[in-house]
Amino acid sequence: MKDKLWLLFILITIVTWGIWGAFSDLQMDRDGIPETVVYILWAASMIPCAIVALVINKGKFMTDWKSALLGCTVGLLGAGGQLVLFKALSIGPAYIIFPFISMSPVIVITLAALFLHEKANNWQIAGIVVALAAILLLSIQTGGDQGPVSGFLWIILAVLVLFAWGIQGFFMKFANNSMDAESIFVWMAISAVVLAPIAYYMSGDAAAFFAGAEVTTKSLKCFGIQSLNSIGALTLVYAYRYGKAVIVSPMEGLSPMVTVLLSLIILSVIPTPLQIAGICCAAFAMYALSK
Repeated sequence: MKDKLWLLFILITIVTWGIWGAFSDLQMDRDGIPETVVYILWAASMIPCAIVALVINKGKFMTDWKSALLGCTVGLLGAGGQLVLFKALSIGPAYIIFPFISMSPVIVITLAALFLHEKANNWQIAGIVVALAAILLLSIQTGGDQGPVSGFLWIILAVLVLFAWGIQGFFMKFANNSMDAESIFVWMAISAVVLAPIAYYMSGDAAAFFAGAEVTTKSLKCFGIQSLNSIGALTLVYAYRYGKAVIVSPMEGLSPMVTVLLSLIILSVIPTPLQIAGICCAAFAMYALSK
C-alpha cells in the first residue's frame, strides 16, 4: 500500500482542485471578487493547513538554511507565478495563456528525467503523453468577444509562469529528498503570506473590495473555497514525497476534468467537444499512470 500512497494523495489534489476550480471561477464571475483578493484569501487559507501540517509532524519544522532555501524556492515559484499570471491575464488573452501555462508538467518531466534520473514504464509513458493531451484539451478556451490584443509583455509573463510552475514541481520533488513534506508546505505558506501585500497593492481592486459592506460574507465564502486549494497543495507535496515527479506532475494537471464534470452536474453547463475529448483522455491517463 505504501508504494501507492502517492496515488491517494494526488487523487485528493485532483478532486479538491477540481471543486475549487468550479466554485472559484463562479465566485469571481458572480460575486465580483477581484483576483488579487482571491490570492490574499488563498494565502490566508494556507495558514490553517500549515498548522495541521505542523500537528501531523508533531511540531517539527526544519529551519536550517538549506531547508529554508528549498522551501522558499518552492513557495515563491508557486505564489510568485500566481501573481505574474494575474498581470498577464490583465493584458493578454486568457484563451491563449491558460492552455500555454497548462504545459508546465513538460518542464517538470524534463527536469526530473535529466537531474533526478526518473524513469517510467511503458504504460506510464503512454499515460504521460495522453495526460498532456488531456490537460491541453481541458484548458482550451474560446476567444469570446475579446478585442485585438497588442504588445508582447503578456507573452513574456506567460512564459515566466510556465517556467515558474514547472520548476516549482521539480523543486518540490527535489526538496522532498532532504526535507519532510510538512516543512516544505509550511515554507510554502510563509512564502504565500509574504507576497500578499504585493497582491494588495497590485491594483486598487483589493482595497475597494475590503472597504465594501459585503466584505465579511463574501470573504468567508471565498476563504472556504480557497481552503480547498490549500488542502490540495498539501496533499500534492505528499504526492511528490511518495511518487515520481514524472508521474505526479501530469496527473496534477488533470483537475480541470473534475471542474468540467461539476459544471455539468451543478450548473448544467454542457462541455465542449474538446472538453469531452479531454475527459476521455484524462480517464485513460489516470489509469495508465497508476500502473
